[in-house]
Order: sequence, then structure tokens, then C-alpha cells
Amino acid sequence: MGLAGRMQIPGPGRLPDGVDRSVCLSSTLDRPVWYCQVMSSTTADRLSARERLLTAAEELFYPEGVHTVGIDRVIERAGVAKATLYSVFGSKDELIRAYLLRHNQTWRQRLTREVTARYDSPREQLLGVFDVLGERSTETGFHGCAFVNAAAESPAGGPLECVYDDARAWVRELFAGLARQAGAPDPDSLARQLALLYHGATLSARMDRDLAAAQTARTAAATLLDAAIG
Repeated sequence: MGLAGRMQIPGPGRLPDGVDRSVCLSSTLDRPVWYCQVMSSTTADRLSARERLLTAAEELFYPEGVHTVGIDRVIERAGVAKATLYSVFGSKDELIRAYLLRHNQTWRQRLTREVTARYDSPREQLLGVFDVLGERSTETGFHGCAFVNAAAESPAGGPLECVYDDARAWVRELFAGLARQAGAPDPDSLARQLALLYHGATLSARMDRDLAAAQTARTAAATLLDAAIG
């Protein structure tokens, strides 16, 4: 899907003073509308403030806690005014939600990219999930599952619960898809078992400081998978 338009340089007098005439997009409507490629300073500042706030939230919320860290520390780290935070996100809960979504998206992209690049068969990719998880758990800055950490500070049924649910559902769907491709006759049932191993390994790496937890889970996952596909 794209814009139905063509690049033009408008004639003299068509644009207000101070607008860059160098590159503009003309729509194919009867009355042309010019969209200059120069972003307004207000929009640029807003985007920049959002990124700074999310980066600050990641740096503070993940290691210390979403409710333990006060909003004043976030805005100080981000270098923005408190009014800017509420203008961009509306509330601290929405900032937490955005932080969790971005944190999870970053991990999803890394996991799927590495599993796909490093392993060929569905069986290898399924077990490879635990290899990548194990590598993550040994890195500096690993503080366990961001969703478990946030849930521990939040009431059941709160506004963030759907975010946790979606993240955990994605893990089950990942395993179900790979189990199905590997030939498991009941991939959904197997996926629930594998997800328990995945989440258990993450928790053990954090709470027990067991850096081999993911490999232990991988061995158990191989046993379950082989038993499922005969």
C-alpha cells in the first residue's frame, strides 16, 4: 500500500514563505496538498521525547521495578519535563505498558532472528529457543522476565495484565508452530509443556542464579519432543 502521488517542485508563489521548496509531495486530488519533508520541530521534539522516556524506562524499570522507580527519576534520566511525559503517554501506567511492549518486541525480534539464522529444521529451531534463552540469561544486565517482575508489583486484574497475557501467549504460539512443523500430533499440548520449561528456566536463571537452567530445560524439551513425535 502506498501513496498515489508524484514528486514535484512547485512553481513560484505556491508555498508560504519559510517552507522548504526543495522536496514536496503533490497529491492527485483536484486541490493539491503539499507535504514538505521537513518535520516540524514540535513533532520532532515529541518523537525524541518519547524515545528518551522509553529508554529511561528500560534502564530503570527493568532492573529496579516499574513501581519502585518513581516518575521523577524517569523524567530526570530522560531529560524531559513532567508535563512532557503526561503529554506523550498520559499516565505512568501507559509508560509502563509502552516499556513492556518495546522490551518484549526487542526480545521477540532477537529470538526469532537468531533461531531462524542458526538452525535449519523445525526440531533444531525449537530446541534452539533454549540456546538463545541461555545466552540471554548469562549476559550482563539480565534481570529475569520483565513481565514477571512487573506483575509482582501490580494487582491482579490490573491494566497491565493483558500485556502479560499477550507476551506469554506468543511464547506458546511460537512453540506450537515449531512443534507442528516438527510433526507433533498435538502441538498445542506440547507447546504448553515447553512454555513451562521456558518460563521456568528464565525464573531459575534469575532466582537461583543457575546459568545452566536453559540447557537443563533444553534437555527436557528434547525428551518431550522426541516422545511426542515417536
